[in-house]
Amino acid sequence: MQHRIAQNLSRIQARIEQAALRVGRDASAVRIIAVTKTVSIAEVQALYELGIRDFGENRLESAAPKISALPADILWHHIAPVQTRKAKDIVTMFSVADAIDRVKAAEALQRRCDEQDKILDVLVEVNVTGEASKHGFVPELLQEALREMCAFDRLRIKGLMTMAPFDAPEPVLRACFRDLNRLCEDAGLPERSMGMTDDFEIAIEEGSTQVRIGRALFI
Repeated sequence: MQHRIAQNLSRIQARIEQAALRVGRDASAVRIIAVTKTVSIAEVQALYELGIRDFGENRLESAAPKISALPADILWHHIAPVQTRKAKDIVTMFSVADAIDRVKAAEALQRRCDEQDKILDVLVEVNVTGEASKHGFVPELLQEALREMCAFDRLRIKGLMTMAPFDAPEPVLRACFRDLNRLCEDAGLPERSMGMTDDFEIAIEEGSTQVRIGRALFI
C-alpha cells in the first residue's frame, strides 16, 4: 500500500511541476489537499508519512475517527458547505473551512469560534459558472458578502474556491478558473482553491494555489 500511494503521489507531483513550468510558476506555490473521505486511516497515515499535511473531509462522521487517530499537525479541511447546526463540530475538529457559501454559515462559525476561543481559516465558495447544482456566491454579490464577513474577527478569509463544471471542455474550464483567479486578485486574496483530479493541471496553469486530489492518490 505504501509503495502504491508513493508512486501515485510522485506522479501527481510531477504533473503539478510540469503544469507550473508551462506557465512560469513555481510548483512549490501549489498545495495538494488530499481528499480522504473514502479511504482508511492507514492510507491517510501512509500519505502523511510521504509529507502531505493537508487533508480534506466532507462528513463529520467519517472524519472524526481519522482526526482522533492521526497526528496532531495535520491540517484538516472541511470541504463541504457548512450546515449551521454542525458549525460547533466543524470548529472543534477542523483547521480550515473550505466552502463558505453563505454569510449565515460564516456567522455560525464566528459564534462557535467565540465560544471555543479559536481562529478558523476559511475559503469563500464562488459559483463562477452559475450552475443551479452548485453552491457558492454569484460573482456579482461576492464583494458585498466579503465586506460583511470581514466583520467576523474569528474567521481569517484566506481566499476563494470554485468547482468547475464536470466533464466540461477545456475552454470552459479555463474560463471558470480564470474568472476565479481574477476575483481573487480584485479582492486581494492569496489562495485560489480550484482544480481536482480531472482538471488540476489546467487549474494550475490558470493560477490555482490549492488542488484537491482524491482517487488519483489512492487507486
